[in-house]
Amino acid sequence: MGPYLVAGAQSNRVSIGPFKVAGAYTWKDEKTLELTLRYIESPHTETIVCSFDGDYISLDFQHLLNRNSKRAIIKGVLSPNLNNPPRLIIRGDDMGYSHSGNEALIKSYREGIETSIEVIVPSPWFPEAVKMLAQNPGVDVGLHFAITSEWDNIKWRPLTDCPSIRNADGYFYPMIYPNSHYPNQSVMTNAWKIEDIEKELRAQLDLALKYIPRLSHVSGHMNSTAFAPEVKAMARKVAAEYKIPMVDVDSANDFKISYTGYDSRNKTTEERIQGFIDMLDKLETGKTYVFVEHPGLDNAELRAISHIGYEDVAEGRQDVTTIFTSEKVKEALVRKGIKLVSYREVIKEMKQ
Repeated sequence: MGPYLVAGAQSNRVSIGPFKVAGAYTWKDEKTLELTLRYIESPHTETIVCSFDGDYISLDFQHLLNRNSKRAIIKGVLSPNLNNPPRLIIRGDDMGYSHSGNEALIKSYREGIETSIEVIVPSPWFPEAVKMLAQNPGVDVGLHFAITSEWDNIKWRPLTDCPSIRNADGYFYPMIYPNSHYPNQSVMTNAWKIEDIEKELRAQLDLALKYIPRLSHVSGHMNSTAFAPEVKAMARKVAAEYKIPMVDVDSANDFKISYTGYDSRNKTTEERIQGFIDMLDKLETGKTYVFVEHPGLDNAELRAISHIGYEDVAEGRQDVTTIFTSEKVKEALVRKGIKLVSYREVIKEMKQ
């Protein structure tokens, strides 16, 4: 198969124990190869029929070491064996804001391509998020530092006594930047104090580390770590003190990570899937990218969550989950030779 590797087999693959084998192959026609394996020190042989269709491959075989097994067919794609492939972090944001969001984020990791999850510590569904993350120890986790509570029908408050970044009811303001739909309800249109933001950042870090000790990084919800130069400097200082990298502040310089994305506005689900796949073509060999989105479910809970200017939360976030779990997307990643990585892996490499 030249410079290609067979990859992307689905979960119905049959495992074969460790045996020494000898083999021979015959091309039955231009698209079908028959491979015969003989197990050394064993009387068994096995025939595998490989059918090629463009970039796709199907394998038809029977695991003869198990007499009760049935013939199995697995399908995958041909992947270029790149020495220095493009690398992509798939980041799911906002764990904790809703039960449906939590479910979608875990689904996107367990059944999809998501590699890193960002959790909002003061959010109402944080306790459930802690349990879910404990049940999925393989997923990379970051603190999604929040000083806003943007939704109209659900709110959260700071962990600390920080009057300069909360409203008269004690909730975080809905916005960081001035917003005509929410006059005088942004952090920047009020007299925020750097010491209040630092105190809250430390409290959120402490609580996150208490329940999620594997925390690998900190990101900023709605640009909470970088909306002003002094905030950026403070966030970097605190992150360094905790020895937990701040990934949303100067990531390109600190970790050689570039952001990537595509325009998903006013698109159907299929158009969004294709837009994501088309985006993959722009990723360059040897570079590391991060794609940031918000998985969700189109159900009654998320249909009740919105703010002015962002009313299609349930539909849009369901599409993100659909993209992250799409077999078409998974095959495209393999076919294009793109390696999925997490922040944790990239940060570990930078420390070596």
